[in-house]
Amino acid sequence: MPGIDTTTRRSFLTTTTLATATTAAAAALTRVAGAADEAAPVRVAVIGCGGRGGANLQEVAKAGGTIVALCDVNRAALERAAGQHAAAKTFRDFRQLYQELDPAAYDAVVVSTPEHTHAFATLPALERRKHVYCEKPLTHSIREARIIATAAKKAGVATQMGTQIHAGNNYRRVVELIQAGAIGPVRECHVWTSRAWGWQSADDAGRLADIISTQERPQDTSPVPEEVDWELWLGPAPYRPFNEAYFPGPKWYRWWDWGSGTMSDLGSHMNDLPFWALDLDAPTVIEAEGPPPHPDLAPASMVARYRFPARGDRPAVSLTWYQGERKPLVWHTNEIPRWTSGILFIGDGGMLLADYERHLLLPANRFQDYQRPPESIPPSLGQHAEWLHACRTGAPTTCNFAYAARLTEANHLGNVAYRAGRTIEWDAAAMKIPNAPEAEQFLGREYRPGWRLE
Repeated sequence: MPGIDTTTRRSFLTTTTLATATTAAAAALTRVAGAADEAAPVRVAVIGCGGRGGANLQEVAKAGGTIVALCDVNRAALERAAGQHAAAKTFRDFRQLYQELDPAAYDAVVVSTPEHTHAFATLPALERRKHVYCEKPLTHSIREARIIATAAKKAGVATQMGTQIHAGNNYRRVVELIQAGAIGPVRECHVWTSRAWGWQSADDAGRLADIISTQERPQDTSPVPEEVDWELWLGPAPYRPFNEAYFPGPKWYRWWDWGSGTMSDLGSHMNDLPFWALDLDAPTVIEAEGPPPHPDLAPASMVARYRFPARGDRPAVSLTWYQGERKPLVWHTNEIPRWTSGILFIGDGGMLLADYERHLLLPANRFQDYQRPPESIPPSLGQHAEWLHACRTGAPTTCNFAYAARLTEANHLGNVAYRAGRTIEWDAAAMKIPNAPEAEQFLGREYRPGWRLE
C-alpha cells in the first residue's frame, strides 16, 4: 500500500479489513456523491492543519464540511485545530489515520501537507473512493502526477486542486474573451512573476536573509522544535538533519528534496489561466535558462519556454514562463504596463494582459468600442465550496485531478529542462524524453525505505 512498506512495525491493513473498508467506502460514495442532495453532510478528514492547511480547514468548515479527523506532524498545529473541532479524532501520521479511522466514518479528505507528501497522502484516499481536495502543486513529480491522475479516474470521486484563484471572476472573463476570439487566434503567451522563494517569508529571529542567501546545503544542525516530528515530516524524502534553513514553510519549497521552487508553486496559479483559456495539454518541446543548475536548490530566477502543438483549428502556441528578475521583452520596452506579475496573450488581432484581479485588451484604442461576449461561465461557489458541492451531488469541479495533473506535469517539465541543462523533447504518452533520456532521472525519484507509491 502507498506510504507503507512491509518492513514497518505495523501492517497497514489485513486483507479482511481492506475488503471491509472497500465495501464501506463504496457505500459512503453512493450515499454522498450519488445523491443529488445539497444538504447531505460531507464528513471530512483533514491532513495538514497549519499554514495553508489551517486556511483550507477553515474554508472547508465554513463551506459546510463536517470535520471528523485531523492530522499533522506538528503537535502545536494539531492542537490548535483540535481546539476548534473538538469532536474530531486526531493523528500525527496520515498512514495511521488511514489505518485506524473507520472508512465508513468519513467521505472526503483534504491534503495540505508539503508538496513532497501530497501523493502519499492522496493516493490512499482515492483507493478508498474518498473525495479529495489537494493543495497545489498536485504532486512533487511527473511520475506521481500520473499515478494520482490514474487513481482519480478509477475512483470516480470529486477531486479538486487548491488553485483558489481559479474560482475568481476575473479568470472567467479572460477565458471568455480568449475563447470568443477577442484578440484572434493566440500563438504566443508570456507569464511572469517577480516573486521567488524566500521573498514572501518572515523570520522571527531576523535570520531570513542569511538563510535564503545560502547556496549550499547546511552542514550543521539545529534543534528540532519540540512540537515537530521531523521523521514524519521528511516522509519519503531523503533523510536530512533538521536545520532552520528547511523549516517551517515556505523555506522548504526551494529545496528539490521537498519542493520545486517558484515554477510549480506559482505556476499552478498563473499557468492555470493559459491552460484553461487555450485548452492546453502536453507540451512537446521545453527549454529553460537561468543560473547553472544546482543539485539541491531550485533557482530564484529562471525562464522556461514551452511549445504546444496545434489542436483542431487552433494554432500551435509558444508559452514562456519568467520568474524572479526575468521579464518578457515587451515588459522591458514598455509596450505593455509593467505589472509585477502578469499573463500576456498575444493573438493575431491584439493582446490581452491579465493578472489575478484585472485584465486589459491592448492596444486600448483598438478595443475602445469592443462589445464583450456575454458571460457564459457562471460564478464559482468558491474553490472549496465547489468541491463540497461536487461531493454531495456529483457535479463537476473545474480543477479536477485530470486537469490539475496536466498543469502540474507541464510546470514540472520546466524544471526538468532547467535541471537537465538542455532542450528536451517530451513524449507525453510514453512519459519519455527521446532526445535526452538522461533527463528522465528528474521525472521521479527513489523513496526512503519504508515508503513507496504504487
